[in-house]
Amino acid sequence: MGGPIDEHLLGLQEVDTAADQLTHRRAHLPETAAAERARAEMLDWETTRSRLRARLDELTTEIESAEAASAEIDRQRARLEAQMKTVIAPREAEALQHELATLQQRREELDDRELAALEEQAGVDDDLVAHLARESELREQLAAADAALAAVQADLDREEGELDARRTPLRDRLDDPTLTRYDRLRAQLGVAVARLVGHRCEGCHLDLSPMEVDEIKATPADALATCPQCGRILIR
Repeated sequence: MGGPIDEHLLGLQEVDTAADQLTHRRAHLPETAAAERARAEMLDWETTRSRLRARLDELTTEIESAEAASAEIDRQRARLEAQMKTVIAPREAEALQHELATLQQRREELDDRELAALEEQAGVDDDLVAHLARESELREQLAAADAALAAVQADLDREEGELDARRTPLRDRLDDPTLTRYDRLRAQLGVAVARLVGHRCEGCHLDLSPMEVDEIKATPADALATCPQCGRILIR
């Protein structure tokens, strides 16, 4: 038993259920996860590249600063050594020797700092070269992941367009009160229309009592039956 309105409601529910499934698929695409992983890996790579380059710049500045300071110390030492040659008083000579020793100590500290910076610079430079070698591979992976995602999304867009084309005429065949009720149930329950199979509502999967089934069967053919358990529209 059933009329055109039942067929239209079932057809509309079928289309909307397919649309819900499509929405779920779109939200859980493995291609989306793959593209996100590729993008995150690319971002990590770029972050590491920036960090390595920044460290190289810091080390270059540190080396240049040490070299400039060392050159200034060398100038001071040359001046003091020249002054030592003209000093006669022992106390003055002792003071100059102390200054020279202090300068020598500072020079050695600067040399140690510069050497450590040079060694680190070489290591960081090697790391950067190795890191840059991965760029092409990572960019190709990202491009492939984005292309795969775009292809799947295009297929989903096409399916969605086909469902929209099927939905419009089905809704046009239903009167406003029926559509209002259908849309309200859809918003509340997801599935607004279900079949009555034997004594069971296929929407809530509950068995109805014989009295409830009799009442549903007694509903006029041009009226919509309702499941007394879940409130869905029942197609007999």
